[in-house]
Amino acid sequence: MAKIKAFRLAYVDFYAKDAAKMVDYYTKTMGYRVTEEREGVTYLSNALDHHNIVITPSTEKGIRRYGYQLDGKLSLEEVLAELHIQGISASIKEGEKPGVAKLIELQDPAGNTLELFTEIEQSKVGYGSSGILPHKLGHIAFYAKNFQETIEFYQQALGFEFTDQIGVGFANFLTCNTDHHVINIVASDETRLHHIAFQLKDASHQYASSDVLAKHGYPVLWGPSRHTAGHNIATYHHDPDENVVELYTDMDVLIPELGIFEPRPWHEELPMKPKVWEALSAWGTEFNVDLAKI
Repeated sequence: MAKIKAFRLAYVDFYAKDAAKMVDYYTKTMGYRVTEEREGVTYLSNALDHHNIVITPSTEKGIRRYGYQLDGKLSLEEVLAELHIQGISASIKEGEKPGVAKLIELQDPAGNTLELFTEIEQSKVGYGSSGILPHKLGHIAFYAKNFQETIEFYQQALGFEFTDQIGVGFANFLTCNTDHHVINIVASDETRLHHIAFQLKDASHQYASSDVLAKHGYPVLWGPSRHTAGHNIATYHHDPDENVVELYTDMDVLIPELGIFEPRPWHEELPMKPKVWEALSAWGTEFNVDLAKI
């Protein structure tokens, strides 16, 4: 029987203290388009899917849900049965989320709520005409209690592969496709978002994005600089709820069959294999904000 296999992070559902400002940020600064508003909840699309960002009004900020798309080799009923065999509590929900007719709801060991699905409505709203206009939602990083158990959950239950670490056991990078990482699990005694990241086209897009951020009053906190793990060139800023947002380009591409990353001129070793890194910046640049403590 086929194994459960997630292949992308499709959406992130935020709790927002100031939902109106968050929607304004995602539409005017990031360039996302609203596809639907229902019962105060706003659904925004990068270009194709019904939603990639969801803004849910709340008295607190944080992550409400993460949505992962599965490869469809198993029906959701088969996925549910396999999760139960692994001792993971989960249930099927139908008609509860616009754009996703049927999904499985469960929690990872850190306490994050996940939604697994095989199909999402393609609204095809297209890319926006102004703002940063990222190519896609790329990855999330989160602090996790029970971090080792959480890492094993993503590997064993959802088919993620381990790539790099920063520090032994501190920041742990995993992927479910060819991107260097789709999630970064940071060891902690609490669970909360570290940052959400969006992929840009190239360095010129990166420079232009910083100009857009400045125009809309969102200063860059860290970067641009090239990371060690993943080698992506990144900048970080705060959204209106002070969630940290990364904009990046040049992320390493995994060749899973070989266990290496596609060669790049800036790689420290050839072939570049997963390893433990001790620093964040390959360029040695330093900034006032410590990314390890945000």
